[in-house]
Amino acid sequence: MRKQERYKLLIEHFTQNFPDPETELAYSNPYELILAVVLSAQCTDKRVNMVTPALFEAFPTPEHLAAATPEEIFPIIKSISYPNNKAKHLAGLGRMLVEQFNSEVPSTVEELVKLPGVGRKTANVIVSVIWNQPAMAVDTHVFRVSKRLGLVSKTAKTPLEVEKELVANLPQELIAKAHHWLILHGRYICIARRPKCEECPLTHFCAFFQKHYPNIPDDPENKVGGIA
Repeated sequence: MRKQERYKLLIEHFTQNFPDPETELAYSNPYELILAVVLSAQCTDKRVNMVTPALFEAFPTPEHLAAATPEEIFPIIKSISYPNNKAKHLAGLGRMLVEQFNSEVPSTVEELVKLPGVGRKTANVIVSVIWNQPAMAVDTHVFRVSKRLGLVSKTAKTPLEVEKELVANLPQELIAKAHHWLILHGRYICIARRPKCEECPLTHFCAFFQKHYPNIPDDPENKVGGIA
C-alpha cells in the first residue's frame, strides 16, 4: 500500500470517529499548560494531573514561580519522575518568563526552546494546543505509531526526522489534531510491548499488522474502534 493511501485512511477514520481530540493534561491557561508539559516528560499525564492542582495553587502566576526556589517547588512535584531536575527547570522557567517574556508564554517554537526544560517536543505541544499551529510534537507514542502504521520511512530514525515526514504528508489544518490522534492511539491501543491489534480499527492499512499477521483476515467493521 502506498504511503499516501495510509494517510488518507488514517484521516478518514479519525475525522469520522474522533474529530475533536484534546490533550489529557489539565490546564486553564498557557502558563499552566507549559508547567504541565514540562512535568510530563517521561511521566504519565495521569500522574501530572494529580500534582498540578497543588502546583498551580502554590505558584498561580509566573511571578510567583520566579520568586520560588527549586527547594520550595520540589515537595509539590516529588512524585513526578526526575523531580530534582524538574524543580530546577520550573524555577528557571518562571524567572525567564518574567525577565525576558513579560510574564507571557511565547508563541513560537524558537522562543519556547530557550526556556529551561522546554525542548522541541514540548514547544511543539504548546504552539499546537494553545495556538493551533501546524506543529507535530513527536513523543515515544507518535514515533512508535507512525513507524508501525507505515506513515514514515524506515530511514526516519530520530523524532525530528519523523516530525518532518508527518508534517510534509498531513494537511496543514489537521497537523495539530493528528498529533493527538497518534498520541492517544499509542497510549491506549498501539502500546509498546503488545499492541492491541485485536481492538485496533487501523489494521487494514497498518504495515506492522500486515507484516506480522499476514494470514489473519482483517475486518475493520468488527473492531471496537480504538480511542474513538
